[in-house]
Amino acid sequence: MPGLSRVEDASDQPGSSARRLPKGLATLSAATATLLASTALASAEIAGPALSEVLGTIRAHEWAAFGLNVGVVVFGVVTAIGLLRSRASAAADAQSARREINELRLALDRSAELLSLDPHVIVVWGGDRDEPDIAGDVTLVTDLPSPRRVLAFGAWLPPEPAAELERAVDALRQSGTPFILDLVSQGGQPIEAEGRPIGGRAVLRLRHVAGARAELVRLRAEHDALVRETAAVRSFLGSLALPVWLRDADGRITWVNTAYAAATDAADGEQAVSSGAELLAAADRNEAAKARSARTPFARRVAAVAAGQRRIFDVVERPAGLGSAGMAVDVTELETIRSELSVEMETHKRTLDQLATAVAIFDAGKRLVFNNEAFRQLWDLEPAFLHQAPTDGDILDRLRERRLLPEQSNFREWKRALHQIYEAVDTEPRILEWPLPDGRFLRVVQNPDPAGGVTYVFEDLTQRLQLETQVQALGRVQRETIDNLDEAVAVFGPDGRLSLSNRAFAALWEIKDTLLEGRPTIEHVAALCLSYVRDARVWTDIRGAVTAVADERQPRSVRIDRNDGSVIDTRTAPLPGGATLVTFRNVTDMVMVERALTERNEALESAAKLRNDFVHHVSYQLRTPLTTIIGFAQVLDDPSIGPLNDKQREYLGYIGASSTSLLSIIDDVLDLATIDAGVMQLELSEVDIRAAIQAAVDAVRDRIAENQIRLETRIARDIGTFKADAQRIRQVLFNLLTNAIGFSDRGGLVVLDAAREGEEIIFKVRDQGRGIAPDLVGRMFERFETRTSGTRHRGAGLGLSIVQSFVHLHRGRIEVESAPGAGTQVKVSLPANLEDLSKAAE
Repeated sequence: MPGLSRVEDASDQPGSSARRLPKGLATLSAATATLLASTALASAEIAGPALSEVLGTIRAHEWAAFGLNVGVVVFGVVTAIGLLRSRASAAADAQSARREINELRLALDRSAELLSLDPHVIVVWGGDRDEPDIAGDVTLVTDLPSPRRVLAFGAWLPPEPAAELERAVDALRQSGTPFILDLVSQGGQPIEAEGRPIGGRAVLRLRHVAGARAELVRLRAEHDALVRETAAVRSFLGSLALPVWLRDADGRITWVNTAYAAATDAADGEQAVSSGAELLAAADRNEAAKARSARTPFARRVAAVAAGQRRIFDVVERPAGLGSAGMAVDVTELETIRSELSVEMETHKRTLDQLATAVAIFDAGKRLVFNNEAFRQLWDLEPAFLHQAPTDGDILDRLRERRLLPEQSNFREWKRALHQIYEAVDTEPRILEWPLPDGRFLRVVQNPDPAGGVTYVFEDLTQRLQLETQVQALGRVQRETIDNLDEAVAVFGPDGRLSLSNRAFAALWEIKDTLLEGRPTIEHVAALCLSYVRDARVWTDIRGAVTAVADERQPRSVRIDRNDGSVIDTRTAPLPGGATLVTFRNVTDMVMVERALTERNEALESAAKLRNDFVHHVSYQLRTPLTTIIGFAQVLDDPSIGPLNDKQREYLGYIGASSTSLLSIIDDVLDLATIDAGVMQLELSEVDIRAAIQAAVDAVRDRIAENQIRLETRIARDIGTFKADAQRIRQVLFNLLTNAIGFSDRGGLVVLDAAREGEEIIFKVRDQGRGIAPDLVGRMFERFETRTSGTRHRGAGLGLSIVQSFVHLHRGRIEVESAPGAGTQVKVSLPANLEDLSKAAE
């Protein structure tokens, strides 16, 4: 039957199993039902009408039951037959499957044996799965046992091969592009990476290669690395701003960078190579060629023309392989800077050599490279020793031998600590203090420089410390001095606060010490003192002096009237730094005496004014009758009037002489009155000095004869003339001679000198009289001042006063030199070229 045959066919197929039994049974049941139905229909057709009647007596449900039973029987028979055949088929399938499994296991074992002969790692990506299957010896590429580390290509490959393998795997997975790559791991192992699609899956195989293949992989990797390195080096050299070139074994240029082309005025590197453009001069190229022939490096500083300008280069050319490589570093600016630096360093050395501070500079090898004159004088070191560039330690040892270093119990440890500055990482200076055995005290500064050297600066603080000690002592003395002053003293700082005061200040203004110690401001101090003064404006002035700006800081004086009747003189004085000194002096007693003296002086001035007015008035009143007396005396002396006997003539002479003397005194008084009134005018003219002296001598000739005085005149030959009032000059000389004659002893000598000194005419009148005491010299020119006791001089005391007034009117000077018992000299200095004066009293 077709259905059964299909079951049998299905059961006979290789690889069928018991799992197909339910389907066969269903097919068998369907076939049985069909068979029963067809049998019933056939019986009915065969029996025909005869049976129809018999069968007609059988009911339908009976027929159905009968058919069902028959079907069940048939189904059971067929099922048993099918089951037997299915079991036989299943046994055959199981036997075939076992045989196939054994064969597969055998093949798998053979494949495993073959694969184990070649270490590898296989990575399989199936379908759209992201997680691959990894098999094999993962230690081939990674030290960690985790299989996932295989896919971290950058962990076991250099960066560039890792990126290349990553791109190849992506192309394999996305488009099925196969690849074979020869790689070298970071550990130097050659590895072959092969990728290909298999059965719709991407498979990556990593295996270790050996032998010639491994060598080829290594050489290829090295070649690729060298190519990359060469490209990188050329790219780097091409971008350098300094000329670089390569030569072959024959010395021809094979490659240059852009800077070389620009230096040789070539358009680019190719043009420079093709034209054989050379940067160096012929002589320098010959020297470089000799070095290449000897396979030795060529290094020299040369001058060359680059881009049309003369430049200085440091040229280095070294043999490399079958050729050579060269480079030129432009050091023109460096040479310029080095030259300037040399000049600057020399200037600095000369400057340091002029310093009074000792300086010594040591290099990184601790050798002396510079020292100034102050260093040599400080340590008294021989120049020959210093010129040998001794080390730091050598100098310390020599100084220790001469006991010029601080005393140390462990000198070696002290020196080691001192030299630690040479190894210091930071460049902060170290400051040391050295008390020397000879009493000097040095401040030593160790200043390290970045190059490893050290600069020593030795500052002798001996005088400074002595001065500080003296200043401190002086400060204490001054403090004690200020505290013991009767005057009250206060010093206010630039901030307006009290910085110093003495006990007298606190006592004067009754301020507590606790307040003064708090450095109160000037406003606070003024508020404390206002209740003691009558006028508060005085403290406003003091506060203004303390707080004034620099341009307005001027000394001020203020008198304070206190409520207790005392008087305080206050002075402010600006001090350096913006401070202000304020002193308070109790002048109550002095003010009282001053007021009494002022009142007395005013009374004396009134009396002197009254006396002068009286004298002036009397002088004018006496001049008229005195002139009459003199006139009648002269008339009586005229022989035409009548003869006089000797006695009458003698009396008449006395009258004339006394009248003339009195007239001279009156004229002097009137001249002084005119000068005091400021209305005297000088009648300037060219004065013959010899004639003026002779006139004065003639006027005193009778006095000379009367007192038996010797008069000498010493006049310079070139004395000439000068511009002055002739009458006043004669009057000056007359009064000087009269004064000298009057104070000279009988038979004494009076000398009159006249000379021209520069732009001045000098008159000197010298006598050999009794002289004048020093305390009286300043009073010689006072009016009515006479010191005639013990002398033959008689007068009103106006002569020298007249002399001084006329000399000052001529803008001259008068000087007196005198000593008791040594005589007196009066020196008058007058200008030789006196300008016209509109007023004598100007």
